[in-house]
Amino acid sequence: MHKIIPIDSIECRIYVIRGHKVMLDHNLAKIYQVTTFNLNKAVKRNIKRFPEDFMFQLTRSEYNSLRFQIGMLEQGKHSKYLPYAFTENGIAMLSSVLRSEKAIEVNIQIMRTFTRLRRIISRNKDLTYLFKDLGRKVDQHDTKIGLIIKAIEKMIAVEEKPKGKIGFDVGTK
Repeated sequence: MHKIIPIDSIECRIYVIRGHKVMLDHNLAKIYQVTTFNLNKAVKRNIKRFPEDFMFQLTRSEYNSLRFQIGMLEQGKHSKYLPYAFTENGIAMLSSVLRSEKAIEVNIQIMRTFTRLRRIISRNKDLTYLFKDLGRKVDQHDTKIGLIIKAIEKMIAVEEKPKGKIGFDVGTK
Protein backbone atom coordinates (compact mmCIF):
# COMPACT_ATOMS: atom_id res chain seq x y z
CA MET A 1 0.00 0.00 0.00
CA HIS A 2 1.34 3.41 -0.96
CA LYS A 3 1.37 6.44 1.26
CA ILE A 4 -1.91 8.36 0.95
CA ILE A 5 -1.55 11.87 -0.44
CA PRO A 6 -2.97 14.58 1.83
CA ILE A 7 -5.97 16.38 0.36
CA ASP A 8 -4.34 19.74 1.14
CA SER A 9 -1.40 18.96 -1.11
CA ILE A 10 -3.85 18.27 -3.95
CA GLU A 11 -6.06 21.29 -3.21
CA CYS A 12 -3.19 23.73 -3.59
CA ARG A 13 -2.57 22.38 -7.09
CA ILE A 14 -6.10 23.03 -8.35
CA TYR A 15 -6.45 26.20 -10.40
CA VAL A 16 -9.39 27.90 -12.06
CA ILE A 17 -8.69 28.37 -15.76
CA ARG A 18 -11.35 29.22 -18.36
CA GLY A 19 -13.94 28.86 -15.62
CA HIS A 20 -12.96 25.25 -14.86
CA LYS A 21 -11.23 23.83 -11.82
CA VAL A 22 -8.20 22.07 -13.29
CA MET A 23 -4.91 20.44 -12.46
CA LEU A 24 -1.87 20.81 -14.69
CA ASP A 25 -0.09 17.88 -16.29
CA HIS A 26 3.21 18.38 -14.45
CA ASN A 27 1.45 18.48 -11.05
CA LEU A 28 -0.52 15.35 -11.88
CA ALA A 29 2.64 13.62 -13.07
CA LYS A 30 4.34 14.46 -9.79
CA ILE A 31 1.42 13.07 -7.78
CA TYR A 32 1.14 9.95 -9.96
CA GLN A 33 4.91 9.53 -9.70
CA VAL A 34 5.44 9.42 -13.46
CA THR A 35 7.17 11.86 -15.79
CA THR A 36 5.10 14.57 -17.44
CA PHE A 37 6.25 13.16 -20.78
CA ASN A 38 4.89 9.69 -19.94
CA LEU A 39 1.61 11.06 -18.61
CA ASN A 40 1.04 13.10 -21.78
CA LYS A 41 2.15 10.18 -23.97
CA ALA A 42 -0.46 7.92 -22.33
CA VAL A 43 -3.10 10.61 -22.85
CA LYS A 44 -2.17 11.09 -26.52
CA ARG A 45 -2.36 7.33 -27.12
CA ASN A 46 -5.96 7.57 -25.83
CA ILE A 47 -6.83 11.06 -27.08
CA LYS A 48 -10.46 10.12 -27.92
CA ARG A 49 -11.05 9.76 -24.17
CA PHE A 50 -10.07 13.39 -23.60
CA PRO A 51 -12.42 15.86 -25.31
CA GLU A 52 -11.85 19.57 -24.74
CA ASP A 53 -14.07 19.67 -21.64
CA PHE A 54 -11.81 17.00 -20.08
CA MET A 55 -8.43 18.43 -21.10
CA PHE A 56 -7.08 21.46 -22.92
CA GLN A 57 -3.69 23.01 -23.54
CA LEU A 58 -3.03 26.39 -21.95
CA THR A 59 -2.34 29.36 -24.19
CA ARG A 60 0.93 31.23 -23.76
CA SER A 61 -0.88 34.15 -22.04
CA GLU A 62 -2.76 31.80 -19.65
CA TYR A 63 0.51 30.09 -18.81
CA ASN A 64 2.36 33.37 -18.23
CA SER A 65 -0.52 34.71 -16.13
CA LEU A 66 -0.53 31.56 -14.01
CA ARG A 67 3.24 31.71 -13.59
CA PHE A 68 2.96 35.32 -12.44
CA GLN A 69 0.03 34.70 -10.06
CA ILE A 70 1.51 31.75 -8.21
CA GLY A 71 5.21 32.21 -8.81
CA MET A 72 5.23 28.90 -10.63
CA LEU A 73 8.25 27.58 -12.49
CA GLU A 74 11.39 29.58 -13.00
CA GLN A 75 11.83 30.72 -16.59
CA GLY A 76 13.93 28.33 -18.66
CA LYS A 77 14.06 25.52 -16.08
CA HIS A 78 11.09 23.54 -17.37
CA SER A 79 9.49 22.23 -20.52
CA LYS A 80 9.25 24.47 -23.54
CA TYR A 81 5.79 23.02 -24.20
CA LEU A 82 2.65 24.61 -22.84
CA PRO A 83 1.07 22.48 -20.11
CA TYR A 84 -2.18 20.61 -20.41
CA ALA A 85 -4.96 21.32 -17.95
CA PHE A 86 -7.19 18.43 -16.84
CA THR A 87 -10.70 19.06 -15.54
CA GLU A 88 -12.25 16.82 -12.91
CA ASN A 89 -13.67 14.59 -15.66
CA GLY A 90 -10.29 14.44 -17.37
CA ILE A 91 -8.62 13.42 -14.14
CA ALA A 92 -11.22 10.69 -13.64
CA MET A 93 -10.49 9.51 -17.20
CA LEU A 94 -6.78 9.33 -16.37
CA SER A 95 -7.55 6.36 -14.15
CA SER A 96 -8.50 4.36 -17.24
CA VAL A 97 -5.27 5.36 -18.98
CA LEU A 98 -2.82 5.05 -16.06
CA ARG A 99 -3.46 1.62 -14.61
CA SER A 100 -1.03 1.33 -11.72
CA GLU A 101 -2.04 0.88 -8.08
CA LYS A 102 -0.61 4.33 -7.40
CA ALA A 103 -2.83 5.82 -10.12
CA ILE A 104 -5.92 4.29 -8.54
CA GLU A 105 -5.06 5.64 -5.06
CA VAL A 106 -4.21 9.07 -6.44
CA ASN A 107 -7.45 9.25 -8.42
CA ILE A 108 -9.48 8.41 -5.33
CA GLN A 109 -7.79 11.21 -3.37
CA ILE A 110 -8.21 13.71 -6.20
CA MET A 111 -11.92 12.89 -6.56
CA ARG A 112 -12.35 13.32 -2.79
CA THR A 113 -10.62 16.69 -3.03
CA PHE A 114 -12.91 17.91 -5.83
CA THR A 115 -15.93 16.73 -3.82
CA ARG A 116 -14.67 18.58 -0.76
CA LEU A 117 -14.17 21.76 -2.80
CA ARG A 118 -17.71 21.51 -4.19
CA ARG A 119 -19.04 21.26 -0.63
CA ILE A 120 -17.01 24.31 0.45
CA ILE A 121 -18.19 26.31 -2.55
CA SER A 122 -21.78 25.26 -1.86
CA ARG A 123 -21.52 26.48 1.72
CA ASN A 124 -19.97 29.74 0.56
CA LYS A 125 -22.87 30.29 -1.85
CA ASP A 126 -25.23 29.97 1.10
CA LEU A 127 -23.11 32.45 3.06
CA THR A 128 -23.00 34.81 0.09
CA TYR A 129 -26.79 34.75 -0.10
CA LEU A 130 -27.08 35.38 3.64
CA PHE A 131 -24.66 38.31 3.49
CA LYS A 132 -26.51 39.85 0.54
CA ASP A 133 -29.81 39.45 2.40
CA LEU A 134 -28.27 40.97 5.54
CA GLY A 135 -26.89 43.83 3.45
CA ARG A 136 -30.36 44.57 2.03
CA LYS A 137 -31.85 44.53 5.53
CA VAL A 138 -29.13 46.82 6.84
CA ASP A 139 -29.71 49.19 3.91
CA GLN A 140 -33.45 49.22 4.67
CA HIS A 141 -32.75 49.82 8.36
CA ASP A 142 -30.26 52.58 7.50
CA THR A 143 -32.90 54.27 5.37
CA LYS A 144 -35.53 54.00 8.11
CA ILE A 145 -33.10 55.18 10.79
CA GLY A 146 -32.10 58.09 8.52
CA LEU A 147 -35.78 59.11 8.20
CA ILE A 148 -36.25 58.92 11.98
CA ILE A 149 -33.15 61.06 12.56
CA LYS A 150 -34.40 63.68 10.06
CA ALA A 151 -37.79 63.77 11.77
CA ILE A 152 -36.11 64.24 15.18
CA GLU A 153 -33.87 66.98 13.75
CA LYS A 154 -36.94 68.80 12.41
CA MET A 155 -38.62 68.58 15.83
CA ILE A 156 -35.48 69.91 17.52
CA ALA A 157 -35.21 72.72 14.97
CA VAL A 158 -38.80 73.77 15.67
CA GLU A 159 -38.14 73.86 19.41
CA GLU A 160 -34.93 75.85 18.99
CA LYS A 161 -36.48 78.70 17.01
CA PRO A 162 -36.29 81.85 19.07
CA LYS A 163 -39.70 82.67 20.38
CA GLY A 164 -40.96 86.16 19.87
CA LYS A 165 -41.57 88.31 22.94
CA ILE A 166 -45.05 88.51 24.24
CA GLY A 167 -46.44 91.92 24.92
CA PHE A 168 -45.50 95.38 23.78
CA ASP A 169 -42.04 96.65 23.23
CA VAL A 170 -41.62 99.81 25.19
CA GLY A 171 -38.75 101.41 23.50
CA THR A 172 -37.19 104.75 24.13
CA LYS A 173 -37.52 107.24 21.37
